[in-house]
Amino acid sequence: MADINLKEVTLIVGVVTACYWNSLFCGFVFDDVSAILDNKDLHPSTPLKTLFQNDFWGTPMSEERSHKSYRPLTVLTFRLNYLFSELKPMSYHLLNMIFHAVVSVIFLKVCKLFLDSRSSMIASLLFAVHPIHTEAVTGVVGRAELLSSIFFLAAFLSYTKSKGPDNSIVWTPIALTVFLVAVATLCKEQGITVVGICCVYEVFIAQGYTLPLLCTTAGQFLRGKGSIPFSMLQTLIKLIVLMFSTLLLVVIRVQVIQSQLPVFTRFDNPAAVSPTPTRQLTFNYLLPVNAWLLLNPSELCCDWTMGTIPLIESFLDIRNLATFTFFCFLGALGVFGLRYPGDSSKTVLMALCLMALPFIPASNLFFPVGFVVAERVLYVPSMGFCILVAHGWQRISNKSVLKKLSWICLSMVLFTHALKTLHRNWDWESEYTLFMSALKVNKNNAKLWNNVGHALENEKNFERALKYFLQATHVQPDDIGAHMNVGRTYKNLNRTKEAEESYMMAKSLMPQIIPGKKYAARIAPNHLNVYINLANLIRANESRLEEADQLYRQAISMRPDFKQAYISRGELLLKMNKPLKAKEAYLKALELDRNNADLWYNLAIVHIELKEPTEALKNFNRALELNPKHKLALFNSAILMQESGEVKLRPEARKRLLSYINEEPQDANGYFNLGMLAMDDKKDSEAEMWMKKAIKLQADFRSALFNLALLYSQTAKELMALPILEELLRYYPDHIKGLILKGDILMNQKKDILGAKKCFEKILEMDPSNVQGKHNLCVVYFEEKDLLKAERCLVETLALAPHEEYIQRHLNIVRDKISSSNIVEQPIFPAGKTSGVEGDKIPTENVKEIRNEPRPTQIINTSDNKSQSKSNKQLGKNTDKETPHKTTKEIKEIEKKRVAALKRLEEIERILNGE
Repeated sequence: MADINLKEVTLIVGVVTACYWNSLFCGFVFDDVSAILDNKDLHPSTPLKTLFQNDFWGTPMSEERSHKSYRPLTVLTFRLNYLFSELKPMSYHLLNMIFHAVVSVIFLKVCKLFLDSRSSMIASLLFAVHPIHTEAVTGVVGRAELLSSIFFLAAFLSYTKSKGPDNSIVWTPIALTVFLVAVATLCKEQGITVVGICCVYEVFIAQGYTLPLLCTTAGQFLRGKGSIPFSMLQTLIKLIVLMFSTLLLVVIRVQVIQSQLPVFTRFDNPAAVSPTPTRQLTFNYLLPVNAWLLLNPSELCCDWTMGTIPLIESFLDIRNLATFTFFCFLGALGVFGLRYPGDSSKTVLMALCLMALPFIPASNLFFPVGFVVAERVLYVPSMGFCILVAHGWQRISNKSVLKKLSWICLSMVLFTHALKTLHRNWDWESEYTLFMSALKVNKNNAKLWNNVGHALENEKNFERALKYFLQATHVQPDDIGAHMNVGRTYKNLNRTKEAEESYMMAKSLMPQIIPGKKYAARIAPNHLNVYINLANLIRANESRLEEADQLYRQAISMRPDFKQAYISRGELLLKMNKPLKAKEAYLKALELDRNNADLWYNLAIVHIELKEPTEALKNFNRALELNPKHKLALFNSAILMQESGEVKLRPEARKRLLSYINEEPQDANGYFNLGMLAMDDKKDSEAEMWMKKAIKLQADFRSALFNLALLYSQTAKELMALPILEELLRYYPDHIKGLILKGDILMNQKKDILGAKKCFEKILEMDPSNVQGKHNLCVVYFEEKDLLKAERCLVETLALAPHEEYIQRHLNIVRDKISSSNIVEQPIFPAGKTSGVEGDKIPTENVKEIRNEPRPTQIINTSDNKSQSKSNKQLGKNTDKETPHKTTKEIKEIEKKRVAALKRLEEIERILNGE
């Protein structure tokens, strides 16, 4: 076995870089979204052990909806990418390109076991540039193939060193082989197939047996005419060790998936649910289809499911001829490799093994898989193909007549393949470019039409997306997902009637209820979202809430582990004012997924509705333990701490709000609530800073504008408050408290009685029963020396609030002064102060009333999207709302201030009486 040199390595790495440099500018597309963007196992906050409990997509292996793809080491490399660059795709693509270069170099070393140096280099270069590999290299999820191949080839190379002098067994390479096989399997399941290649290598290459010789030896032993040769016994021992190790790995793998195969639908793999002989004819035809992709990779497609390859339902189908021809050619090569001795036959045999054995798990021949054809699974089988091509080229080029022609053809193949690979990489730039390129190859796949629609939908181009979704329903009328997509798009276009019709069509395609039948084996989990989406649509109508609840319960009855149904039902039950039942729904969902931060957050909201703030805070904290950057939990737990009135909780509330604005720097609510917290702590300058930042981000922020003005008025900066109030009233001319505060400043600071009068009169135009505005208008009449009008005004005010003693007292004073001879000379109120400026008129409890709505009433919901997507909207954004109910503490504070105001009025009366 020749070693590889630096020049060869440099050439291979250079070729890989030249072919795949543009892949660095591609994004996350197709399966990358589920495996990378939506996979919480990549986040540092997720415990490392979770990687070994979940499948490749982040779903617990124990769940029936799990894909059962157990590849924790591959996910670990994604996690390392996330650690260094989070979700920036370039680093992920760069690592894939490096891994492909490593595989190509190791493959060169393997080739030198069976080919000369020149042919080995040709095989390795062909492997490096082959366009069929773009899905495995440019698609980030293809890393599973790349990593598994590295350990696959390393395990094989290790085993080739297990034969010592005099045919003795060297156990260290065998032990290393078993370890590397296990590692390869933890990267992708097909890694275990290297054991079969090792077995073939041991018997037919290392020991040099041919099939006739094996048959002869076995026949003599069975007839008792001879004993088993010592070399064969040695071989048997090695094979037994390999097979036992493989069996152990298979048992462990079966335990990991809990003896359950994943659930696939007929849309994923139509032949898998077809009757005999359609299933067998179609699956066998897929073998020459894959071989043709290796031989002629001119038309590549990212998805071959659904109607891409029509079923073969008859023996008379012309495509059966391709199957027959393929098996004849494969059989001829097999006979040549097994029957005849010599280096050529050994090379052909090993090439066939590399092509066939790694492909078996994806062949559908022994168990169904979730696809018809997948280009990425040809990554390892293409190694055998490249060896066959290089070996054939070697045989042809040795003939002087064809030598020049063979070099020309080889150069053209390598050059065109490299160009095709470079061009194909751009297809993976975005989901739109990828699926549009696929539609050029195949227009009979409804999934592709759906995926183009999804790409347009992500760009908010709903009109164009609708056209593609509708086309999907035409291509595949019974595709439940396509009808769901149409319904969702109609909903986004506010065409609710058409949306409901589409959801009802999707629902009608669902399997009907069969008593005793287990739905999980027959229904794709995502299809059950039709019940969720339809329920979410109709519950906008208050009269149809019970109907929506029935749909949620129907989904739960079909799949008791359908977590999303519990979440959506919990939200609905809160809307129906049934918090206890909502709590039950969320607790059930938590039984299915206790590590879901959103669920703990939603449960916290339920406890708030149940008036259990302590329990709510505990659940918010639990959500933040699981996800320290959970924005809604940070924001609403901080508000809850602030509303509790406990001084000791304020530092933590401030810390969480600071974390929130770090995550959401453009949300004015975070800055506003930091300002309110600073006001509570009497940090006026800090409160002013936060309020100004909130207003800078949202110029019409009602609560921030008013409270900044109120802050200025409370800190003897009334004139600075006036322009803020002008701005507030420009956006909200009916803001009563703003008008009261403006009237007070105009009256007491600017001495603008006419301006103040206009403010109070406007209040009464909007709300004739407003006691505060009415009373202050009475004061204006007095300042205008119209005591009779002031008297009538106070009588009317007293009728509105007969229990307010200060109004009766003021009325008595006015009446006394009317009958007094010196009414003009003696003012009722000192220095023109309007009644209750410090107490009644603008009680400081207005700050509490005008706060950003603290009660989080919206639940995180994850339905009504392509399958499931979160809509984490900011809670409490409606700053126009005022808290409808005051807490006991607030009421006490109001009462204290009311008492203080009355005392001040009594002092005024004493002054007047004394004069």
